[in-house]
Amino acid sequence: MGDSRTLFVPDGLDGERVDAAIARLFGLSRTRAAELAADGMVTLNERVSPKSARVSAGDVLEVVLPAVAASRSVEVIAEPVPGMTIVHDDDDLVVVDKPVGVAAHPSVGWVGPNVVAGLAAAGYRIATSGASERQGIVSRLDVGTSGLMVVAKSEYAYSRLKNAFRSRQVDKTYHALVQGLPDPMTGTVDAPIGRHPAHEFKFAVMASGKPAVTHYEVIEAFHGASLLEVKLETGRTHQIRVHLAALKHPCCGDPLYGADPRLSARLGLERQWLHAVGLGFEHPGTGEWATFTSPYPTDLEHALEVLAG
Repeated sequence: MGDSRTLFVPDGLDGERVDAAIARLFGLSRTRAAELAADGMVTLNERVSPKSARVSAGDVLEVVLPAVAASRSVEVIAEPVPGMTIVHDDDDLVVVDKPVGVAAHPSVGWVGPNVVAGLAAAGYRIATSGASERQGIVSRLDVGTSGLMVVAKSEYAYSRLKNAFRSRQVDKTYHALVQGLPDPMTGTVDAPIGRHPAHEFKFAVMASGKPAVTHYEVIEAFHGASLLEVKLETGRTHQIRVHLAALKHPCCGDPLYGADPRLSARLGLERQWLHAVGLGFEHPGTGEWATFTSPYPTDLEHALEVLAG
């Protein structure tokens, strides 16, 4: 049996093929999305849909995602992750540069690659009290976001890093390409985030949400878009994407939060332009401040080149 998920098609995906829409909304590969449609696992407005059908904004899309494990637990199956690089490795922790399309850890309904399985396949032993499928994960990146993640290898490092993230002692730096030019060009968004009441997998600024604080600064302004440096105090799911969309400057390539599909197409983007470029924290083993950086992946670099002409 699978896990059935129902979503309304957002404005940004109006006119897309069913397989493309599923891939974007559920973080699946286009091939996997097409397979689900071919297997009759996709309905559009309550009718079984072929992969090539076109969706319209507001359509009801229901997808049966295959259950990857029993509901009580998720199994870690060692599986290499192409394109994932190890930035740093020692007895306490490993810092990885996560490619787009890779989850932080296994979860029910996700059938793509994940960091935990990739580390297991590469022979890394993670020994922490975290749930088995989340071994050593102290913070996560969205499937569609690339960049730096730290994974604790020892129990001591896990508890120290968990506490550092919780008490906001970690320097998390992202770069985001957004639509338009924010005014002011430097600012802070302090607005609580919770689950969107009408859309599964989507979050929103809402009074009943959890506290969330995002600092941003424009690095470079282009025609119709701006490159921002973003620093997070908190780490809510989709925080940057939600806060920038609330400013009416969504990340380019992010239809779930209102990005213009025409600009996304012009920039060749098939995911949000968001990259975890920098990570700094007190090393749990040495007590010294450690910093790591990550270059832009090819697709994000290409989008900037298009904007620069």
